[in-house]
Amino acid sequence: MRLNKFLSEAGVASRRKADELISQGRVMVNGKTVTKLGIDIDPENDKVTVDGEKVKPARKVYFMLNKPKGVVATTSDERGRPTVVDLIKTNYKIFPVGRLDFNTTGLLLLTNNGEFANKLTHPRNKFERIYIAKINLPLQDKDVNRFLKGIFVDGRKSRFTKVEFLHKTNRKKVIVGTVEGRNHFVKKMFETLGYKVLELHRESFGNFTLGNLKTGEYRKLTKEEIEETIKRKQNAKEKDFKRRV
Repeated sequence: MRLNKFLSEAGVASRRKADELISQGRVMVNGKTVTKLGIDIDPENDKVTVDGEKVKPARKVYFMLNKPKGVVATTSDERGRPTVVDLIKTNYKIFPVGRLDFNTTGLLLLTNNGEFANKLTHPRNKFERIYIAKINLPLQDKDVNRFLKGIFVDGRKSRFTKVEFLHKTNRKKVIVGTVEGRNHFVKKMFETLGYKVLELHRESFGNFTLGNLKTGEYRKLTKEEIEETIKRKQNAKEKDFKRRV
């Protein structure tokens, strides 16, 4: 981790101010003064001090939120709208893992651990997201097959990993799975085949599921959930998906 990022996450100063502290010779790593900017350290094993006082690594925190409508999935909003960070009571500087649209509801993870967030969102790791979509027209069988086989969205081969109906008699409520994290991906998939998504709700992300968590509620992730995500290996079947339309 970059030294200035470490100092920022530990609450010492912003990254810019941390660079100033380093340039002024006020920061030591393992007993040696550091004045060069951009160096990397091991947060777990290296001893960092500022003006002689040891800096402790920021404690990592992890939350699951059942995001309600009308909330922005960012840390701040220029238009003054409420953000997902506003809904969680913590003294730590957290951020959402990926994004959900303003009116999309459901599972959203928040943390201050950048490596954990990157693990979940990096395309090569292919963590599956499960959504429930309410669409304007009954979904046709031929389009179910096209979604599973793959179509082009924004010039890229795209597909759903699963397509099921929430109720057998209602083909307007569809459960879809995807390993894609692109903006508006689910909506664009439906729009490409002539459907409009009226409501969208994320039920799960990787090994995390909402369970009984009510809209607007949140909870801390368990140690077991976190470790399972960190240790998870890539899904070979998804990694090797190279078929063309």
